[in-house]
Amino acid sequence: MTTSIDTDLLGATPPGPMPSRGGDLIADLAAAGLTGRGGAGFPAWRKATTALSGCEAVVIANGAEGEPLSRKDATLLLRNPHLVLDGLALTAEAVNATRAYVYVPAGPGADTITAALAQRRDRVSVAVVHAPDRFVAGEESAVIAAVEGRDALPRFRTRPAAMSGVDGRPTVVHNVETLAHIAMIARNGPSWFRRTGTQDEPGTFLATVSGSVAMPGVYEAPVGIPLDDLLAMAGAAPSVRSVLVGGYHGVWVPAGPAPLSRAGLAPYGGSPGAGIVHALPAGRCPLRFAAETTRYLAEQSAGKCGPCLNGLPAIAATMTALAAGRAEARRLDWLTGLVTGRGACHHPDGTVRFVRSTLTTFTAEVDAHRHGHCTTGVIA
Repeated sequence: MTTSIDTDLLGATPPGPMPSRGGDLIADLAAAGLTGRGGAGFPAWRKATTALSGCEAVVIANGAEGEPLSRKDATLLLRNPHLVLDGLALTAEAVNATRAYVYVPAGPGADTITAALAQRRDRVSVAVVHAPDRFVAGEESAVIAAVEGRDALPRFRTRPAAMSGVDGRPTVVHNVETLAHIAMIARNGPSWFRRTGTQDEPGTFLATVSGSVAMPGVYEAPVGIPLDDLLAMAGAAPSVRSVLVGGYHGVWVPAGPAPLSRAGLAPYGGSPGAGIVHALPAGRCPLRFAAETTRYLAEQSAGKCGPCLNGLPAIAATMTALAAGRAEARRLDWLTGLVTGRGACHHPDGTVRFVRSTLTTFTAEVDAHRHGHCTTGVIA
């Protein structure tokens, strides 16, 4: 892994004029190995290739960022909106798109993008669509629904968006950070991009670091950076023992040298996701944190299918009871088994991942609560 970086996604201005790449961009993205930075990690070139096989394509910059622990998309949009718009314009050119959108919450980010658009004359005009403040609003099918003028809620889909998305047209939805990387690759080439990161997962990523750190914020780091190195950049407290990686749909990882890459986090059942790293404070009860998180996730679901409508509230209630010493972990094992793989979207699966990681990581805490006490204080 290369630990030094020579990129600056959060810089004030894009590095030079935007190039015209056309169809060559897709080949460059394939050679660069860029994967989506919104959480799923899907190869960027595959979306473009699929969309190019259709006609009248649509491209969308997804800056919804409904995850409460994430700030990287908002920070990028505020600091370098033109780099994101360059990536959007380049992608539109590569897939012969006729419509383009920026999907972003109302507020400073949307205002900055609107002001930046007024300064540009791109081939494809760009419309700004406001994303609601909801956890699932950034899910791909929810983004498409919002652009179509419907409620921003996940829908069950039988065909990928790159084949049939907005109004049935091929639609490429990229996270805003992914688009910023596309703009940099178009300028500097795939070999330059691969100078950083790992062989299988090249490039940098934006990490939102929070919790028990002296300097919370957004950091650009190489993919594969050891977790403790990233925590040191943010001034993590020596007492940090457990770190939530990947956000509310993520997993717990012990503070240490675990590489922040999909391969490095596979032993923990997780991935970097959208680059969220939350260091749990020493005095914070992990089970109470998990109870609050699962309640939030249950409230934030689309509420349209059984796993979200019934399963997540039951899981949240049981996690709350477990934190209070009034439930057994085996009931959560049973409930999560009923939910896994049965939702119309991945929200239930993400919630189950977090719950199971909590039970695996904090077995001693679960046992302590079962006997009426907590390692961080007395159970209320």
